[in-house]
Amino acid sequence: MGTKDRKLREKEQLREQILKAAREIFFEKGFQDTSIRNIADRIEYSPGTIYLYFKDKDAIFHELHKEGFQLLRKNKMQVLQHIEDPFERLIAMGKGYLEFARENPDYYDLMFIITNPMEALEDKECWQEGQTAFDILVQVVADCIQQGRFQGHNAENLAYTIWSAMHGMVTINIRGRCMVITEDKRDHITSLGMETLVMLLEKS
Repeated sequence: MGTKDRKLREKEQLREQILKAAREIFFEKGFQDTSIRNIADRIEYSPGTIYLYFKDKDAIFHELHKEGFQLLRKNKMQVLQHIEDPFERLIAMGKGYLEFARENPDYYDLMFIITNPMEALEDKECWQEGQTAFDILVQVVADCIQQGRFQGHNAENLAYTIWSAMHGMVTINIRGRCMVITEDKRDHITSLGMETLVMLLEKS
């Protein structure tokens, strides 16, 4: 391996160390208590070194936010292509979304709740990770309409409504606002909410 290739590999390895440290501290302490300084301390480099790789903390967390979307696609969404019926595919997508949020609340925060990762977008009109995920949902809803379901509905509008309902259920749950729900339902209220949403969609 030549000197140039070795330096490129070393740069990539250090970049991954920075992300790994940021991920670990974020999972341990949360977003507000993760700083460039303690990331640098974790990898035993100066804070100045971090800035050679990332513009600021928001840029680091935007990379972790992208990791979250990769995990969502890999662990929960890849199986969807094997489900032929679009309505069943839509239900499976919703269940996968709920499962991902329950299993990865910190990633979910970065992907859909905390605003800072979005500040790193160079083009404020383009959120590629979110757009790709939403386009998949719109297509599944459009396939349902073509099959004869949801007559009179616009695919994009209905997809946005479905996503908003799912996101609301997830956010209320992971932000600890479920004490308003009857105690015996709290541990599985998102699943019950999903079942109710499916029944409403079946009748629409």
